[in-house]
Amino acid sequence: MNGSAATEAVPSIDSHTVLYGVIGDPIRHSKSPVMMNRAFRETGVNAVYAAFQVTADRLAAFAEGARAMGMGGFNVTIPHKTAIMAYLDEIDPTAEAAGAVNTVVRRDERLIGYNTDGPGYVRSLKEEAGAEISGRRVVVLGAGGAARGILHALARENPAHIAIVNRTFARAEELARSLPSGAAEAIGPDDLREVCADADIVINTTSAGMSPNTDELPLGIDATWMKPGAVASDIVYNPLRTRFLAEAERAGCRTHSGLGMFIYQGAYAFEYWTGRPAPVKAMREAVLRALGG
Repeated sequence: MNGSAATEAVPSIDSHTVLYGVIGDPIRHSKSPVMMNRAFRETGVNAVYAAFQVTADRLAAFAEGARAMGMGGFNVTIPHKTAIMAYLDEIDPTAEAAGAVNTVVRRDERLIGYNTDGPGYVRSLKEEAGAEISGRRVVVLGAGGAARGILHALARENPAHIAIVNRTFARAEELARSLPSGAAEAIGPDDLREVCADADIVINTTSAGMSPNTDELPLGIDATWMKPGAVASDIVYNPLRTRFLAEAERAGCRTHSGLGMFIYQGAYAFEYWTGRPAPVKAMREAVLRALGG
């Protein structure tokens, strides 16, 4: 590695450097450190961002450690977006309504939770897929932490109907009840084909198809069930082109990858932490490079 490459790869660290990070299980696939360290370098913020493998039984210990070490904040990914809420001091109303937190800010000794998944996803869907949500029929695959933030953001866009499909029907039902009355309906996986046929937008919020399990399809969906011209959207960004998206494109659908959501949720987190505009272009460039794109 030459000198300039080494300088770009490793942020300068001193006794004033603030620590940030992402927690999850698993976590080693995450490109968040690549993206966020590039954002800190680009803006001259004296901070460093790392990935932490944290199991469910160590969430409380991590939250206390974040306070003790004076971390500036951290992101939360699968499977901890709901469980982490029990260990926070305050939760933003939007995250409270969604029942999921993906961004935590430390202010003094208090840990405050936010959800940037939903706003990041909707912004990406509109800007990158040119999708109109108002008045459209939407199918959401999955009922986990990512689905919660996305669904609450989608509901604010006034779609005609949202169907939530999950292997465990009770979880989909509970999530539908958390939304404004009539905004969404829980659907069992046996009815997935039927709801896909009428859908304008089908969104995978599960981890199916994520590297290294790239052959997985969310809930066994067959892209031929979707009507040509519908939008197939996937929150998975590694790989950029999942099997679900590849098959949907062959079936005549428009496709939307998870890269934009990943970048925008990170951009909003950066802005919560630093109070500065996020360098979105540089963040996207860093992730694409890391993905070999």
